[in-house]
Amino acid sequence: MPSAPARAARVPAPVLSSRRPTTGAFYLLASIVIFFLAGSSAPTPLYAIYQAAWGFSPLTTTVVFGVYALAVLAALLTVGSLSDYVGRRPVLLVAIVVQAAVMLVFATAGGVPTLVVARIIQGLSTGAAVGAVGAGMLDVNKAKGTIANAVAAPIGTAIGGLGSGLLVQYLPAPVHLVYLVLFVIFVLQAIGVTLMPETSTPKAGALASLRLTFGLPPAARWPLLRVAPALVAAWALAGFYGSLGPTLVRLVVGSDAFVLGGLALFVLAGSGAVTVLLLRTTPPRTVMVLGAVALIVGVGLTLLAITHTATAAFFIGTAVAGVGFGGGFQGAIRTVLPLAAPHERAGVLSIIYLVSYLALGLPAVIAGFLVVHGGGVLPTAREYGVAVMVLAALVLLGLTGRRQERTPAPQAGTSLPAAATPRADTALSRPPNATATPSKGRYYHAHD
Repeated sequence: MPSAPARAARVPAPVLSSRRPTTGAFYLLASIVIFFLAGSSAPTPLYAIYQAAWGFSPLTTTVVFGVYALAVLAALLTVGSLSDYVGRRPVLLVAIVVQAAVMLVFATAGGVPTLVVARIIQGLSTGAAVGAVGAGMLDVNKAKGTIANAVAAPIGTAIGGLGSGLLVQYLPAPVHLVYLVLFVIFVLQAIGVTLMPETSTPKAGALASLRLTFGLPPAARWPLLRVAPALVAAWALAGFYGSLGPTLVRLVVGSDAFVLGGLALFVLAGSGAVTVLLLRTTPPRTVMVLGAVALIVGVGLTLLAITHTATAAFFIGTAVAGVGFGGGFQGAIRTVLPLAAPHERAGVLSIIYLVSYLALGLPAVIAGFLVVHGGGVLPTAREYGVAVMVLAALVLLGLTGRRQERTPAPQAGTSLPAAATPRADTALSRPPNATATPSKGRYYHAHD
């Protein structure tokens, strides 16, 4: 199999169709990420209802939550890069139609098996979509797309958690209404994608792209390795809040209100989304450091609140940890993604989401096992929190243990081969939204 640089040399850069994508197309693509992630977190406040009706344990809750992540991984490993070959729109249309159909499966679920099947199908469609929609936003606007790829996921998670909690708490048909609302949204999005211009040029190799491959260009491998602990820490924490968070909140607050379970996830993910927006012009390395520190401080405060059953301290700690969630995820994307060529974007995004979703699902299932066969929710939450703090400390060690370096920009008229792409140190210290441009011989900002 030819190397990534060799393939890149033979593949022409995508050329947009005569109908140029508009700002509306960009926001449509962003909304797809948001509501796909909202759909993934929507069941969180409902787990207590399902558990009471069907009599399953916390371990089953985490398994139902975790199979979604495994399904996402399966799709990412197979069709994650498919849109680079067949175009963004065909992949997105299929994924949205499947996502809409699975909302009806959720709404009519009558037991754990149906719930598991729905989560698997949901995960497959999400895995197929995230690489395509993320790359599509970069096709339309690279500077805004990089930020949107980082902020859309936590916004969607926050909206799904709180919105579902509010619908379950205050409106009728709690196990049906949230899914029907999402069904309507997905139908509208499918219509929008049908009318949207294609943002990339299809090319040969679609069947070959379905083979299990990570598709990570050499220039991005070391940077991704360095930021991986941040991705794992951030999404493992989100996984705990998304699966066992409502149970933990009920013990800390002493209330069975369904909205509280969704509120905890909203605070975590919402704080992360705000962090991404506020730090969008901050150098990626600084964002990573802030995210790691916030994870350590926020999770530490949350653990103290759990010990003393302090509600206010719990939500404050969750908000601070959310800063770490957003900072770690944004810093990772902004470190790795600029190192990918246009035709490699969907594949690189798929790898980032692969690491994230593996961290989202697997630790949560382990936590569910410890809750049932160990000491319960509170001891498991303490052990889980300590593990997240250790991962955040590893991020700090990785960032501070190496001297920052900058690769000199090439002279005008020269090319920048893949092997000369800036290293992780450069990516972490490069100005935000900066891209190497041989024709100008310098780094430029997207807003220049």
